[in-house]
Parts: sequence; structure tokens; C-alpha cells
Amino acid sequence: MGVFKIEGGHTLKGEITPQGAKNEALQVLCAVLLTNEKVTIHNIPNILDVNKLISLLENLGVKIQKLGKGSYSFQADEVNLEYLKSEAFQSEGQGLRGSIMIVGPLLTRFGVGYIPRPGGDKIGRRRLDTHFEGFIKLGANFNYDKENQTYSVTSNRLKGADMLLDEASVTGTSNIIMAAVLAEGTTTIYNAACEPYVQQLCRMLNIMGADIQGIGSNFLTINGVEKLSGCTHTLLPDMIEIGSWIGLAAMTQSEITIKNVGWEHLGLIPNVFQKLGITLERRGDDIYIPAHTQGYEVQNYIDGSILTVSDAPWPGFTPDLLSIILVMATQARGEVLIHQKMFESRLFFIDKLIDMGAKIILCDPHRATVIGNDFKSPLKATLMTSPDIRAGIALLIAALSAKGTSTIYNIEQIDRGYENIDERLRALGARIIRVN
Repeated sequence: MGVFKIEGGHTLKGEITPQGAKNEALQVLCAVLLTNEKVTIHNIPNILDVNKLISLLENLGVKIQKLGKGSYSFQADEVNLEYLKSEAFQSEGQGLRGSIMIVGPLLTRFGVGYIPRPGGDKIGRRRLDTHFEGFIKLGANFNYDKENQTYSVTSNRLKGADMLLDEASVTGTSNIIMAAVLAEGTTTIYNAACEPYVQQLCRMLNIMGADIQGIGSNFLTINGVEKLSGCTHTLLPDMIEIGSWIGLAAMTQSEITIKNVGWEHLGLIPNVFQKLGITLERRGDDIYIPAHTQGYEVQNYIDGSILTVSDAPWPGFTPDLLSIILVMATQARGEVLIHQKMFESRLFFIDKLIDMGAKIILCDPHRATVIGNDFKSPLKATLMTSPDIRAGIALLIAALSAKGTSTIYNIEQIDRGYENIDERLRALGARIIRVN
């Protein structure tokens, strides 16, 4: 198990470039299974979850060639479906939640898809009903093996259908889209997720020869085609990492420039940080954050009531950044109510922040009230364990702002979503070392 040792309380300075988007990578990598032609993808982040998926695809028979940093070619012309029944696949699939998105491509192209119950962050119940209900509406036969906890779907040829999703699931929407592009006839998806990652997947598929209309909306029309060809695709910058660096700059009162952020794909993210009093300056496609040496003040609503920051499907605020907002609020002037609607276990890391001196009231599993210290009472260093990717980065930011030396265990959780984070932070002046 890896450990970070962090000497906090130091200001940082410099430029940092966000990695490619993790959540987009997990989708578009699965889409390479839809064609026997070569697909080239650029800006792939070198992180554990993505590397696990690349390894899984390779074991499935996909020919993979690394072309350079973050650039790979994939060719799925000799897929080994027998691997899906192996113990090795059972183990690999369970260790990565993103593995669920191989099912749609395999089902529509080969008529069969298997997946063990996938793992991922322990942040609460994350059901898969949306995925499989979509496949069933497209004509697939579904089976769940309770003893082995394995899902399977089969079909001779999927047929287009009209569907209203019970929730705007990002991975569910993407999985159904990938299944529908090679289905016979027309599929309509209402209440589709419309996050930038889903939009990117749709644009990539259209370049490959798919016919997807309504991209960017919650109503998609997909006219099935006989086959898809290869393509070249570049991932967006990771908006969750961009939000993390904004939080880092604010908490450490540092002057940081975030390069090449893709402003047009950030949605409400800059606006929410500005409501917490953070100054963001747009410089071309960069975000410049000055050192907040006088702190930052939360904006109340126009009637004077306390600011509430909550998550919602796109274009609402992403749930993956609520942990960053929460840790930033601990040093703001003012109070914030954090409402995590989607996952009931995602706020449980705040006990460590309370140990560090934060003033937080956990109202229930979904809501926490944060009373800011205004940097008058700095957080104190402590020992902590990273429970998941997003809580892990929030605790790391807290440690970088705290007085003293903190230790974070289980940093593999952070490595799942952030590429070489200790090296990149040291380049900004952070005092952080990795101990194995």
C-alpha cells in the first residue's frame, strides 16, 4: 500500500496542465470494440482505472500499440469471446466499474456480453438497472447468475426501440448508445445523460459512421448502421482535475495557472467556484487563479439565505467536485450547505476534516453544513486514509493547506484518477513524497 507524506502550510506557484478526461476515456476505449478497424485515441491519462481497462481490452484480444505519451491505437479484429468466461476476466471485471461499458459494444457486434458485478468507489449504491433495461428494450435476453454474481445478455440482432430512461445515468446512456448504433432500425433515448463525455462519445461514433442526432440534449435519435469504421479521437481535458486544481489554489492561497482547460466544456464549474469567492480569470483557454492572500468569501443568495451547493445531472454541477467544494468551504468566510444527492456514502470522509479542525455538521448521509474558518484557524496535520478517488484528492488538498506533516494511506485510490499527482504537485512547490 502506498503512502503520501505531506508537509503542509506552504504556498505554491506555477502552471499545471490537466490530464485527459478519465470518465471520457473509460467510454471511448470501450467503443473500439464496435469495429474491426484501427482506432487511434490521444490524450489518454496514465492512471490506474484507465490502465486496467486497456489491460482488459488487450486480454480480450484487442491489438494495442502505444504511439507516444497518452496516444494509443486499438484494433478489435480478433476478439476472443471465450475470455469472457474465464476466471481471469471475472477478477479483472470486478476490479473496475468502467468494465460495464464493454457490454453494449460486445452485445451489438457479437451478440453476447458478460460482466461480473463491477467494483469501483465505495460511495453508496450504484445500480446497473438502466444499462440492462436498455439492452432488454433493444431485444436482448438478460440473465443474472446470483451464485457467481455475473450479468449476461444475448441477442441475434438488436432492434431499435423508443425508451425513457429511469435515470440520466452517464454510463448507462453511453452503454445503450453503443449498443444502438449497430442495431436494426431507429432508437430514441429520452432523459439521456448529456455530459461532455457522452457528447464526445457520440461525436466519435458519428466519425466512425454512426448516425446519432440530438447530441448535447437529453433526447437522442440513433439510426442503426451495418458497420463502423476506424477513426482518430482526442480526449477532452479532465474537468474534475481542473476543479481540483482550482480548489488547491484557493486552499493553499497560491497563484496557479491551469493550462488548456477547454472552457466551453466546463459548464457551471467556474460559476460555482466564483460563488465561493474564488477569483478566476480567463486567459485564452487557460484559467488564472491569483493568490487569495485575503481569503475568499461565500456569496449568500440574494435574500440573504445560506448558499447551497448540490449536484445534478449535466448541465448541473458534477457530484465529483462536491468533495473539493466542501474542503474549500472549511477556510472560507461564511457558511455553505453541501447537498450530495446522488450517493449516500460520499460525505463520510468529513470526520477526518473535523479531526483537522474543520467546523462541519453532518446533517444526514447526504447533507453537511460547513462553517468556514477564514484561515484564522488553519487545519492541523493528521493521519488519514483515502476512501475513494474524490475524497482522497480532497484530503490531499486539506493536507497541503494544513500546519504540520500529514500522512495519507491507501493512495492507490487517488492514483486511480490522477496521473503522477505527486510529481506534478512538486513542480508547483508542494512538499509531498510517496512512500511504498
